[in-house]
Amino acid sequence: MEAIERTSTGERRRILYLVTEDWYFWSHRLPIARAARDRGFEVVVATRVQSHGERISREGFRLVPLRWRRRSLNPWHETIALCELLKVYRRERADIVHHVALKPAVYGSLAARLTGANAVVNTVAGLGYVFTSRQFKARLLSPVLKRSFRFLFNRPNVRLIIQNPDDGNALVEFCRVRAGQTVLIRGSGVDLARFVPAPEPSGRPNVTMVSRMLWDKGVGELVEAARRLRESGEPIGVTLVGSPDPENPASIPVAQLERWQREGLVEWLGYQEDIAKVWAGSTIAVLPTTYGEGVPKALIEAAACGRPIIATDVPGCREIVRPGESGLLVPARDTDALVEAIRRLARDPALRRSMGEKGREHAAGGFSEETVVERTMALYDSLLSRGDAA
Repeated sequence: MEAIERTSTGERRRILYLVTEDWYFWSHRLPIARAARDRGFEVVVATRVQSHGERISREGFRLVPLRWRRRSLNPWHETIALCELLKVYRRERADIVHHVALKPAVYGSLAARLTGANAVVNTVAGLGYVFTSRQFKARLLSPVLKRSFRFLFNRPNVRLIIQNPDDGNALVEFCRVRAGQTVLIRGSGVDLARFVPAPEPSGRPNVTMVSRMLWDKGVGELVEAARRLRESGEPIGVTLVGSPDPENPASIPVAQLERWQREGLVEWLGYQEDIAKVWAGSTIAVLPTTYGEGVPKALIEAAACGRPIIATDVPGCREIVRPGESGLLVPARDTDALVEAIRRLARDPALRRSMGEKGREHAAGGFSEETVVERTMALYDSLLSRGDAA
């Protein structure tokens, strides 16, 4: 693919990534930003800076700190946030703006439209909560978001990256986003050289969940499954890896996680930098999320490491788990089914090996970093070519 380094006037092209949190940019968009940098783009990252600012700057990216909050619904604060974005967009005049997650997609697309941005890319990883939850906040947001999507995304210079076909169908059917505006790119990609199969650890089977510690992710169901398995005498360990998310109303208090650990139900490790090492020390990967996701990065990495997966039968999880081949799917919020799935894999080493091998093949076949980066760069090319022709 020919590198795009300069505009027709000889100026260096600029791409601006708008992300809610610096840690999310680092964990989910870094390979794409690196590829853009290596092709000659000036890379600007606009985000709320907490713990990864120095790392982002060391990559050669220009960091623009934002004061917005991911979960805020305060009208005054949100007006200030939008005004801040407008100032950034007018100042930067990026050739491409790439918005990652729901709030950046809506706010960023509005700012892009008001400032005449040349090319707009939105990545929305999962629509399940907005369209399926019966919580008051979701019911309040859903009609507003549907109208916003229809108004902001049906434009020639805008493309919407979806990570699974279920989300694409929902956008077309419920939000009236034209099918031609969407591009399917599955997940954030996995480094197949870093996440490699390893022999199972010795001792009792260990079931591991890598996720933010949220009730909506099914942590409560997994802990209840661990309780039932222990009471039935099954020699199975359960490990939770990840931190609570104070910005999320579904965040599980640290005191609760510590209480479960004291009871001997789980081992809670908190945030871990080396997730490949986590999977090497695990026997089975599990994610009993209660809502649709894009394609969970943790499950892609687990599959790449040759670990069989147990997940709920929801959008996103269905993309990475092939039932009966690379893992098992269970209904959301069904603790009985979760217990039986864990018990089945824990008792059958041969099935685990077979599913792990199939999972690795599946991850390598369509979820690699190289594939995701290549398809994203091709999308950038097509939008820039359209803008240059105009």
